[in-house]
Amino acid sequence: MLKQYEEFVAFIGKPKKGKEPKHTPEVEEDMTPEESLEYGYQRLQQDLSNELLSWVKQCSPGFFERLVVELLVKMGYGGSIRDAGEAIGKSGDEGLDGVIKEDRLGLDIIYIQAKRWEGTVSRPEIQKFAGALQGRRAKKGIFITTSGFSKEALEYISKIDNKISLIDGHELVQLMIEHNLGVSTSAVYEIKKVDSDFFEEELF
Repeated sequence: MLKQYEEFVAFIGKPKKGKEPKHTPEVEEDMTPEESLEYGYQRLQQDLSNELLSWVKQCSPGFFERLVVELLVKMGYGGSIRDAGEAIGKSGDEGLDGVIKEDRLGLDIIYIQAKRWEGTVSRPEIQKFAGALQGRRAKKGIFITTSGFSKEALEYISKIDNKISLIDGHELVQLMIEHNLGVSTSAVYEIKKVDSDFFEEELF
């Protein structure tokens, strides 16, 4: 009933303090075609990330392990899928899920922990992983999870000698999208503009 009064409509339409204003159909009408396309692209990317993470969380532990292997190989680690597949899952104790070559020559190795979790990964889990690395005299490790890391866990890795990379669910799906793992291209659009250099001789 209150919406029949212009003052009330104007009041509820004001953005709340501390929050980013959302795009409304009226605002989108004021966008340039390029801005509208960029806005649409960002929305599609966000929807894709959310959907992809949902699929990853539903997969089996074994499939998640293979997913991690294939992603790391696509990123340039481990040499071949066969080499990486043989290396992953061999540890299976002391808080380690596997080991993978840092490069194709195998000059250094990286230990891996992969957790398909819903809850936040806390500092004790990272401490356990760091301790396992020290037990193997290893300097590098990757901890991958479908959830996220606590503030204490992030602070902890910044203070230790071991080089540990933490990859949460959001970063995991972003890497999958970037390296075309679990996704496919549905459409490609080109935006062209007039090449003013082509007409320079005619104009001057």
